[in-house]
Formats: sequence, structure tokens, C-alpha cells
Amino acid sequence: MTVTETEEPTRRDFLYIATGAMGAVAVGGIVWPLVDQMNPDAGTLALASIEVDISGVAVGQAITVMWRGKPVFIRNRTDEEVEAANAVPLDQLRDPQTDAERTKPGHENLLVQVGICTHLGCVPLPEAGDYDGWFCPCHGSHYDTSGRIRRGPAPTNLEIPPYEFLDETRIVIG
Repeated sequence: MTVTETEEPTRRDFLYIATGAMGAVAVGGIVWPLVDQMNPDAGTLALASIEVDISGVAVGQAITVMWRGKPVFIRNRTDEEVEAANAVPLDQLRDPQTDAERTKPGHENLLVQVGICTHLGCVPLPEAGDYDGWFCPCHGSHYDTSGRIRRGPAPTNLEIPPYEFLDETRIVIG
């Protein structure tokens, strides 16, 4: 059996290890601020979700709120508007979606949607167009009372943002 001899660490070995450790700390100190500055600022995080009081929105009225820099249309539709939206055959829609898919169960009269035309990002006018929903005057897109594209160059329906009911008079968007 042979015994191998090991060398004792020298002062030079200690200096190599200490220099490497200090270099790693210095690199971490430089990289951390660069990575941290990529996080969203407090103002952006504050806009991530908003709470909206809908108690003042009467039947047939709409309000517009801003969420993440986008207008959001909240409309308390009449029973006739809901019936008109439900009466449309899905095969007549470019982006087939039922009215029930665009609203929350138990709150079918309340429509919450991002108010940006899906063609080129214009803001459509409410209660306008051939279907009494929304009309984008820039390029002529017509949306029905459910925010579904019916005519014009827009490829898809108006977007439904994520939202939840806190109670009967308040919703949270985002």
C-alpha cells in the first residue's frame, strides 16, 4: 500500500481563493442592479388591477375606466340588447363567440370589454354603427351589443379583460 503525500495549502492558494470570491461578489454587485431595473415600477404595479364601483351605472348606460393605459367600456345593457346579442346565429360572426361567453353568469346584462378596436387600435364610439353596439370611425368596424365584430376590417371581437365581481356593486379588473 502506498501513501500519497498531499501538499499543505500555501499563502498563494489562499490569495487565489480570496481573489476569486471577491471577484464573484463584485460581479454580483454589478449584475444585480441591471437585472433589478427590469422589474416594473410601482406605478405599473398599481395599475395591474383596479376596483370599479358599478352601482351608479343604470340600465342602458355605460362608463369608461382606464386600466393599464387602456379604456375599458362597462355597459349595463338592457334586456333588449341582451336578447339581440343572443339572437345572432354564430355562423354569421367572423369571431364566433356567444354572448354568455363574453359575460359572467348571473350578470348577463353587464358587459366589460377593452375599448380598443382590434383592427388598428382606435377607440370605437358607443351606441353607434349598424348594430347599435360600437363603431370604429377610423376604418369602419361595426361591433354588436356584445362587442362582437360584425362588419369591417377588425379581425376579432373586442377583448374581454379578466374581471371578477367583489359584490353586486363592485368589480375588480385585472
